[in-house]
Amino acid sequence: MNSKVLVIAIASVLGLVGCAANSINPNAQQIRILDKAPDAKCQYIGEAIGSQGNFFTGAYTSDANLQRGALNDLKNQAADMGGNAIVLVSNNTGLTAGSQRNVTSVGNVYKCQF
Repeated sequence: MNSKVLVIAIASVLGLVGCAANSINPNAQQIRILDKAPDAKCQYIGEAIGSQGNFFTGAYTSDANLQRGALNDLKNQAADMGGNAIVLVSNNTGLTAGSQRNVTSVGNVYKCQF
């Protein structure tokens, strides 16, 4: 296989990988996103940051997949911390040349009794 074909093959694979949202782990699928600070039935665990995209892959990933991937990453981290609920603190979008390239979501993680 010549080097030109190899470079095209690698670029194609990297482009396809960049198109998909970060996957959500099975233990994170039931984590709830809350719209306000929870009541006394919840214990604060800590802060988590989820993100998707960068300068290269963000150009080949839909805005929806960037958003979903950042939330999935945030939920995965919350599950690893032992939480089952998140209150979003911020959700930021990185733009390069007018195009969305990455999303970063920050949340407070809680262990709640629902």
